[in-house]
Amino acid sequence: MNLTQSLKNKREEHNFSQEDIAQKLNVSRQSVSKWENGNCYPDLDNLILLSELYNISLDELVKGDNNFQKKL
Repeated sequence: MNLTQSLKNKREEHNFSQEDIAQKLNVSRQSVSKWENGNCYPDLDNLILLSELYNISLDELVKGDNNFQKKL
């Protein structure tokens, strides 16, 4: 799974709208839409906030991989 799919899937799993995420991160709804469509990517600060919001690691959010440590 790539980042754009992961962002949308996690948002939907938590029953958030794009507007909800935009308000929580203090960005525009259009920014969230662009992230999910792959037109641009969130900066590192927003990726950290998203991982905290969804209670997942950055690895899981960015790579879609929660088994990274097991592979090492």
